[in-house]
Amino acid sequence: MSECLNELVVLDLTRVLAGPYATMVLADMGASVIKVEEPGRGDDSRQFGPFINGESAYFMSLNRNKKSITLNLKAPEAIKVFKELVMQADVLVENYRPGTMEKLGLGYDTLKELNPRLVYAACSGFGHTGPWSRKPAYDVIVQGAGGIMSITGHPGGEPTRVGASIGDIVAGLFTAVGILQALYNRNNTGLGQQVDVAMLDCQVAILENAIARYFASGVSPGPIGNRHPSITPFEAFATKTRHLIVAIGNDTQWARFCKLVDREELIADPRFATNPERTKHQAELKNILEQIFLTRDCDAWIKDIEAAGIPCGPINNIEDVVSHPQIISREMITQVEHPLAGLISMAGIPIKLSRTPGAIEYPAPFLGQHTEEILAGLGYSKKAAEELKAAGAI
Repeated sequence: MSECLNELVVLDLTRVLAGPYATMVLADMGASVIKVEEPGRGDDSRQFGPFINGESAYFMSLNRNKKSITLNLKAPEAIKVFKELVMQADVLVENYRPGTMEKLGLGYDTLKELNPRLVYAACSGFGHTGPWSRKPAYDVIVQGAGGIMSITGHPGGEPTRVGASIGDIVAGLFTAVGILQALYNRNNTGLGQQVDVAMLDCQVAILENAIARYFASGVSPGPIGNRHPSITPFEAFATKTRHLIVAIGNDTQWARFCKLVDREELIADPRFATNPERTKHQAELKNILEQIFLTRDCDAWIKDIEAAGIPCGPINNIEDVVSHPQIISREMITQVEHPLAGLISMAGIPIKLSRTPGAIEYPAPFLGQHTEEILAGLGYSKKAAEELKAAGAI
């Protein structure tokens, strides 16, 4: 197990994607993550397909390296156990709709009295303030409201959702960053704090230069397909086999490319001589380049374009990605043995630390798999655990 965060105890009340992604990042780096789940049901994603021998591959991909305890937080006996866990925890992460924890009597203002060092991270659709704070959210809702769908896709096409659930995943990543920031501050002050991350805020934060372009021009950017808004040519082209991405970032690379394809007259063409002019005349240039790229297959183009020192690459499908030698060498596809699902493959850990690297030690837990173990750590006997079960608390 990684030694990076190995003294960190995290209470994980999250479910589905954004929150579990954040706590998985911490768990992969050695944090002891205790996943608190509703008895009999657990995380909603346990019911999401695809399934392997009855186990959700979706759930398993997001909840590795965690332990599961079931607690019915509507039962007084469970609340008592939960508060005992809070007093031993460094971090609590939840992604309920704002107000839910307060209704349970477990909001930050209550829990910080029990543990002033607690870092309480809340990841929600729209945050804990503002007129939309109580509005429910899913990935596609925040992708739409956050503007990214308005700049994704091709001109004249329908607004397009980004293929991966970046509304959730980016929020999960920002939540993990916020937790680490708060922990760093705690090292200096001895006090925890609340981390409030909104999925919508995170979408705005990653709009890159779309916001800058709007404020500079007063015009809302629209979808432009696969090209870059201000660098040309910087997009995908069809070849004899599959699509190729060519990213010519400056005029020197442009001149080398023109020589490579025996079209040196394009270097001095006033429409294409500089990057601003190439961007202005992007449609005309694309028509010319499309005819050039269709004359050879993708791999042949990549070999020659790379030899000329120009960035390029293929558009891989998922099968290509998971078998790519670069991905394999970076251990970005890993396997873990699950008692029921068997040997399962999943994405690896992208952060490579030289001294305290992350590790995937064990698979996602069964619902309540570690309840007795965690209770024993709090001093509960087996009989006391049975009484909690009989009371409907676990």
